[in-house]
Amino acid sequence: MNPRWSALAGRMLRASGLDRWPVRVRRGIAAGARWSLYPYSSYWRGYHEPDTQAALAALGGGRIEGWCCWDLGAHFGLYSVGLARRVGSRGEVAAFEPNPENFARLELHRRRNRLTWLKSFNVAVSDRTGSAALLGTGLFASTTSHLAYEGEVAAPAGQRKVETVRADDLVGAGTLRPPQFVKIDVEGHAHRALLGMQATLSAHRPILIIGCHSPQEAEGMLAVLDPLGYRWREIGANDAAGNPPLRSGGDYWFEPA
Repeated sequence: MNPRWSALAGRMLRASGLDRWPVRVRRGIAAGARWSLYPYSSYWRGYHEPDTQAALAALGGGRIEGWCCWDLGAHFGLYSVGLARRVGSRGEVAAFEPNPENFARLELHRRRNRLTWLKSFNVAVSDRTGSAALLGTGLFASTTSHLAYEGEVAAPAGQRKVETVRADDLVGAGTLRPPQFVKIDVEGHAHRALLGMQATLSAHRPILIIGCHSPQEAEGMLAVLDPLGYRWREIGANDAAGNPPLRSGGDYWFEPA
């Protein structure tokens, strides 16, 4: 579709409320879940990040009942909802999404699927508790809103103040169970998120899937995970060799040795 027509159609759907029209996820990690029509129809059509979805489906040999899973950078909650349906009511899933527009859609999907064991947090996971500027939130349902990169400056109109938390603090307070699995896709901030969960990583050694977005993020990720004995491979890569160099745009499976 012509981009101008596509943008117009999107505005009309949002104005009419039809963007939230209920649909079912056709395939993938959240197959059968109740979803919403627009935007990102690839979520409910089942075509979003197929390699990552396959990796998630393979967790625990396909049996993760009772697990605790964390989803950092949950967006609309595709992986959060899919994991929650798989861990069942004896398990727990924590979804973190700082962008308020995205969080509202995540909450809609949580409620539609009656997933009371899916805990949603409108915060960013970082290496400190407090607040930070979220950049790029002006675009509806953005998948690329992010905490500032090192040295990045944005005009006040292009940012929004959001809360930040340390995951270790949530575990220490009993708010969350320690995880068996953590997915992190936070647009360049993964190393900061890992620093804020170092105690949990050391004590409980969960499996991780992390999206890499910058050389600084990659360097910081390995500075935390390599000393803990984690080994990694790139998801979907033709060469399945272990511990490859981390590249921007890659998704990586980390597992303790």
